Amino acid sequence: MNRLLLLNCKIVNENQVRVADVLVENGLIAQIGPTLSAQPGTQVIDARGQYLLPGIIDDQVHFREPGLTHKATIGSEARAAVAGGVTSFMEMPNTVPNALTQQLLADKYAIAARTSLANYSFFMGVSNHNLDEVLRTDPRTVCGIKVFMGSSTGDMLVDDEHVLNELFRDSPMLIATHCEDEATVRANAERYRAEYGNDTPARIHPLVRNEEACLRSSSLAVELARRHNTRLHILHLTTADELHLFDNTIPLTDKRITSEVCVHHLWFDSRDYERLGNQIKCNPAIKDAHHKEALLAALLDDRLDIIATDHAPHTWTEKSQPYWQAPSGLPLVQHPLLMMLEFVRQGKLTLETVVRKMCHAPADCFQIDRRGYIREGYWADLVLVDPDTPTTVSKQNILYQCGWSPLEGHTFSNTITHTIVSGTLAYQNGQFMTDQPGQRMLFNR
Repeated sequence: MNRLLLLNCKIVNENQVRVADVLVENGLIAQIGPTLSAQPGTQVIDARGQYLLPGIIDDQVHFREPGLTHKATIGSEARAAVAGGVTSFMEMPNTVPNALTQQLLADKYAIAARTSLANYSFFMGVSNHNLDEVLRTDPRTVCGIKVFMGSSTGDMLVDDEHVLNELFRDSPMLIATHCEDEATVRANAERYRAEYGNDTPARIHPLVRNEEACLRSSSLAVELARRHNTRLHILHLTTADELHLFDNTIPLTDKRITSEVCVHHLWFDSRDYERLGNQIKCNPAIKDAHHKEALLAALLDDRLDIIATDHAPHTWTEKSQPYWQAPSGLPLVQHPLLMMLEFVRQGKLTLETVVRKMCHAPADCFQIDRRGYIREGYWADLVLVDPDTPTTVSKQNILYQCGWSPLEGHTFSNTITHTIVSGTLAYQNGQFMTDQPGQRMLFNR
């Protein structure tokens, strides 16, 4: 029997902080309580002075495999995730080829089963032409269906109203949407191309992908979901304009329409384009500071349910191209917990809120089987945080295959010392302790 005993932890879980020990046996949390004792053969970690959190569940990442492995692989980005306290991820279908068939989806699961240090799930992709294939997706073993209601790679823009209506009417499971109105974005792009030509500054990105584009698309998604009582999750909200679409008067587990905000839309604002340029070019765009403040307020009052990353790495060469050629997306999955713990230090969030929005809420929203909480009988996905040792982001400790981060040079107040994935100690004090893959997540649907 594989046993791990964590002693003297400050456990942050279910809106409280308490000191206790945690015993892990065969992947599961076997016991939580004071003064637990170790049997022979038990691995012991004394966590005195450290916080123990459930592992972060990131419901939106792009790990680029298959087809874009010059940017990243499932293996490389899963390791970065684990080093950052992210024990489980849900990956998007806009790889090459796009995951638009059950076989292509199965191929990604096979890669993760061999190479992912973190627990994993993958979204089934939708196009204007594969609805029958989408409706074959198994709700028990797949996290959801992903719809790009705005431009994406390959054949993944869904702009056929008939297809959208049938999808929202017939989907057997959660639909996750990227909401930007394509016609609005194209019209804005034409305007700014005419104005600036090839010498366009990155700071116009939130003007190209503006508030109107977001609101038009998210309003359509909400209208379709309400019409058909669809289980809808809107990804990466970026504007104050959209927040009225979401309800905070009912518990998360009763919501049919949920939403998320990403760490970079809370951390950066449009002033940062002058310093970082295309490094923070992403879709939807990072916008003016007043949106950032509105998003934080909506997170606190539960109009926004989840904090995620939308981790989307590109090579430095790709990002160094002129604005119109530089791809959108930035690498984030190694640092979301440290970013939000900085908000705790600043008094903007509490530890309990960070855990609720990054661990409990994704588990509840996606109905994940026995993850997201520190509970007896649940999978031991756990993270230890040292609140007294800072972490500075540098080329030497960035684990993304792309090798860069818009956070380079920033010093965080905390350090992630240990990450446990499905009961296995995967990361400890800067070293990976195993090559054992994580597990495929299951869903209680």
